[in-house]
Amino acid sequence: MATFTLLSTSAGRDYWHKTEKLASSMFCLLKLILMPVLLDYSLGLNDLIVSSLELTVRVGDSALMGCVFQTTEEKRVIKVDWMFSSGDRAKDEYVLYYYANLSVPVGRFQNRVRLVGDILHNDGSLLLQDVKEADQGTYTCEIRLEKESLVFKKAVLLHVLPEEPKELTVHVGDSTQLGCVFQSTAEDKHMTKVDWMFSSGENAKEEVVLSYYPKLSVPVGYSQNWGRFQNRVALVGDTSRNDASIMLQGVKESDRGRYTCSIHLGNLTFKKTTTLHVIVKEPQTMVTPVALRPEILGGNQLVIIVGIVCVTILLLPVLILIVKRTHRSKSSATSTTLVKSLENIKKADPEKHVYSSVATPMLIEDEESNGKAEATYMTMHPVWPSVKSAPNNPLEKSQLGEF
Repeated sequence: MATFTLLSTSAGRDYWHKTEKLASSMFCLLKLILMPVLLDYSLGLNDLIVSSLELTVRVGDSALMGCVFQTTEEKRVIKVDWMFSSGDRAKDEYVLYYYANLSVPVGRFQNRVRLVGDILHNDGSLLLQDVKEADQGTYTCEIRLEKESLVFKKAVLLHVLPEEPKELTVHVGDSTQLGCVFQSTAEDKHMTKVDWMFSSGENAKEEVVLSYYPKLSVPVGYSQNWGRFQNRVALVGDTSRNDASIMLQGVKESDRGRYTCSIHLGNLTFKKTTTLHVIVKEPQTMVTPVALRPEILGGNQLVIIVGIVCVTILLLPVLILIVKRTHRSKSSATSTTLVKSLENIKKADPEKHVYSSVATPMLIEDEESNGKAEATYMTMHPVWPSVKSAPNNPLEKSQLGEF
């Protein structure tokens, strides 16, 4: 019995040892199977999240959202996902995913997004073209490396502003700024070249306005312009921020047309076109006071003044007739009164004759000598009464007394 008991104890130990090994093997196998799944659908406890960046663009422009995973280990990227969320409670939607060397845009972002990063160097940067107002929100990039449980995530908060005018209007002789900015969060992508081209029409040949080539040895690079734009175009944008805006001075009538800006970032090119309209200034004319009068006077005042002038013109002949008739009536009344007074005077004082005697000296001497008075001569002097003479005139009385 003792021997049997010993053998039974030894067999039991072997059994439990084998069972423990089998369970451990099964657990390891289950761990290997479930671990990738748990990593993919985890709450992010094993994710490496980089602080989110912000980017502001205008409607119709392009936006470059960088997503680069820096690592010392040489591990290949096996999967890249770009997700979009318009708000805190909004459902996430796919923008693009990359798997097995295949890039697939999804949903409303089709034909507007593409991967522009170098996947071999852990770069999953995304280019979003023709930005719309509905594109405002948070874009999240997720990069997975082979034989790596860690998921690299990077978020970009995109702000969308109203569209910038595509047409500008300027007067001859003025200056205008033509904007050209490429918005990007990719720190490893820098401007390599800028070209500005001009075309006066659809079938017209393009002319070079300005070319800019940045150099590592010269911080500001150098710009060059040719033809009729020489000495009239200057690069005013901050090229370190991918701003290639230019200033066109002394605008001419022949400058109207389309201006196309091309910003090169390595093998990536961003283009923007602006149409310029040129207005010829009207010649300045001297303004007379008569021309200013309608502007100074109000509408009601002008109507009143015109009415007064018209009434005055209409009443002027009437006033002239009234004055003439009044003058004629006064003249006729005066003449009638004068005639009547003369008639009354003639009736009251008939025509009088004054007779006086005039004696000559020779006759007087003869009369004295002869004592005769028959040789006296009589001379008559007519006296006409005046209008102002009165019955009691003393002169008239004296003449009558002498007579």
